[in-house]
Amino acid sequence: MPRHHVPAHREVRGQAPGGPPPWGAAPAPPARPRMSPPQAKPVPQGRGKARGVTLGKVWLVAVICAVFAAAGAAGGTWYWLHDSTPTTSVTGGVGADYEQLQSGQNTPMVPTSAPGTAPDWTTVAQRVRPTVVAIQARVDQSGTSQGSGVIVNSQQGYIVTNNHVVADAELIQVIMVDGRLFEATMLGTDPSTDLAVIALDNPPDDLQEATFGDSTKVQVGDPVMAVGNPLGLDNTVTVGIVSALNRPVRTSQAGSTVNPGDEVLTNAIQVDAAINPGNSGGPLFDRAGQVIGINSAIATLSADGDQAGSIGLGFAIPVNLVGHIATQLIENGQAVHPLLGVTTDGSVGEVDGQLRAGAAIEMVTPGSPADQAGLRAGDLIYAVDGVPITDEISLTATIRSYQPGATVKLLVSRDGERLEITATLTTRED
Repeated sequence: MPRHHVPAHREVRGQAPGGPPPWGAAPAPPARPRMSPPQAKPVPQGRGKARGVTLGKVWLVAVICAVFAAAGAAGGTWYWLHDSTPTTSVTGGVGADYEQLQSGQNTPMVPTSAPGTAPDWTTVAQRVRPTVVAIQARVDQSGTSQGSGVIVNSQQGYIVTNNHVVADAELIQVIMVDGRLFEATMLGTDPSTDLAVIALDNPPDDLQEATFGDSTKVQVGDPVMAVGNPLGLDNTVTVGIVSALNRPVRTSQAGSTVNPGDEVLTNAIQVDAAINPGNSGGPLFDRAGQVIGINSAIATLSADGDQAGSIGLGFAIPVNLVGHIATQLIENGQAVHPLLGVTTDGSVGEVDGQLRAGAAIEMVTPGSPADQAGLRAGDLIYAVDGVPITDEISLTATIRSYQPGATVKLLVSRDGERLEITATLTTRED
């Protein structure tokens, strides 16, 4: 199968951790951010065939379920996996104290079961279900899309969800666990990370906000619980384990032309908990009831939207990245993206006499962090801060886990020699 290559003159850029300001701040309502140009291919709707590029026979789709009133049938906005090579599961990044980012009021406390014992999912579900909402977004006259969201600030009524759930919505309605319905306003979206923040127009006083955990502490095998609105079945609970970490997931909105910088490339948390269309934007909880990720995509064996469903391969955006991006969306309506400044392609090179996969540099942007750090065309980047890099996709996804200004240590092969090169990321100019 032919490989998918990063387009020529594309720079590696990403999103990153580093001390965001409090969630609870009440900024002036930001202007809606400029959206990326629409993509060229038509978005599959109703029961029509969806098109994309396969990885074997596995497809990756965004887990949003759209209900089109005219046809009376479920369809969706689908995201397809292009061509990525999984990386070894390694935790990494910078932790954050998310308690400082939230109001701290009406937060459900969940007793933590001891390691090695079975999680008390009954208690966890009872405590966290009020923090999860179902979302209905009327995109145009043809129908309404359904997704999920999680309350991150009870005082301001802030809710985090996926960009593909609410992007370009004319009307957003939020349904609470008790059936109450509220209208919401868009605060900001970030297509590059597929995240968005909406705010209830008139938030009630009894909202419960979720507690955010630390995705750098997540380990393969940890028990997890997903809560969301799959297929319109609101507040559905499913459980499983963390299957892999730092899984490079490349998705782009089928049916449109994404600005190369707005492709969704994430080092995701892979889980085997059942995640289906409509779970998009919903939280992934750990055994203590803390959010460790936002569910955003699933793999399916079929290219037909009608066949999309859980096969035990779900992907969540790590919560540390969610917190940093969402804070920027609340304050500014948009998020900044870090830049390394290289054009790369997947390749194999020799390091100390051993062959390794990595991202081969084809071009270094003059004046960029990569240029200043001394990277050259022909270098093979095979690790970033200890996270293995297997191709251009995993490099971009890993860089996006940092914020502008972060310093990263790159392991590089140059003419078969192992080098350690430190680069300080800057802000990508859109």
